[in-house]
Amino acid sequence: MPLTGTRDLTAIAGSAPLLTSLDTDPWELKGAQHLQLHYELGGDRQALLPPALHPSIPPTLLVNVTHVPDSEVGAFNLATVRVGCRAGARPRGLLVRGYCDSAAATSVLRERWGYPIDLADVWFKPGYARAATSVTVDGEVVLEGELVDPQPITGADVQYMASLNLARVSRDGEEKALLLQVDPDFTFERAQRGRPRLKVFDAEAWNLPGASAAHPISASLTTVDITLPSLRYLVHPERDPLGAVERLPQPQPA
Repeated sequence: MPLTGTRDLTAIAGSAPLLTSLDTDPWELKGAQHLQLHYELGGDRQALLPPALHPSIPPTLLVNVTHVPDSEVGAFNLATVRVGCRAGARPRGLLVRGYCDSAAATSVLRERWGYPIDLADVWFKPGYARAATSVTVDGEVVLEGELVDPQPITGADVQYMASLNLARVSRDGEEKALLLQVDPDFTFERAQRGRPRLKVFDAEAWNLPGASAAHPISASLTTVDITLPSLRYLVHPERDPLGAVERLPQPQPA
C-alpha cells in the first residue's frame, strides 16, 4: 500500500494567509539569487504530511533562500523549509511556514500566492567559497546554513520542485484550509553546486515538529529570473490522494 500522510493541517491553518480570490497575474523577479540545501529528512515523515500527500522516498527536507535584488515592492529575502512529497505522481514540496524580511513582499506573497510566511530577519550572503544564510525570529536563530565549495554547473543540472502552500481560501461563503500549488518558471543565468551544511534548524519554528536534517544530499546556488505564475491547481489536504487535486479554471484567450 502506498504511504500517505496523517497530519491534520487545520491545527496550524489559523495563522495561514486568507485568500478571497484565486485569480492573480504572474510576477517576474529578475536577477534573483536562489540557494537550496537538500537533506534527507529525519523524523516521522507521515506525521508531517496531510492524507492527500505521499511522502517522498527517501524522505527529504528542502531549505530554500531567495534574494530578490529589486521588484515592485523593493528588494527582499525569502526563506522557506519544505517537506518533499508527491501529489499523485508529481514531486512537490509542502510549505507550512516560512519567513521574509520585507513587510511589503510578505503581504504580496501571502495575498496572491498563499505563502504562509511571517516577517523576520533573513540574512543571505553568497561568496566565492561559500553561500551563507540565517533566519532570526524575535532574537532567536531558527536557521543557519551554507553551501560550501561551489563548483560551476549549467541550469539544466538544476531542478526545483513546485510548492504546495498552506493557505485558507474563502469560496462560496465557506473558509477551508487548502494547499495552493505554486510552480514558478526559472530562467537560469548561472548555477553552482556544492555541499550543504546546516548548523541550526529549529523544527518548531517552521511548523515541522520532530523533523530533522538527517543526512546531506546536495546544495545549489543559482542566479535566475523567477516568474511566479497564475494559480492552476490546489490540493484538498484531508482527501484521499486520488481525489485531492483540483484544477482551477484558467482565463480564456480573447
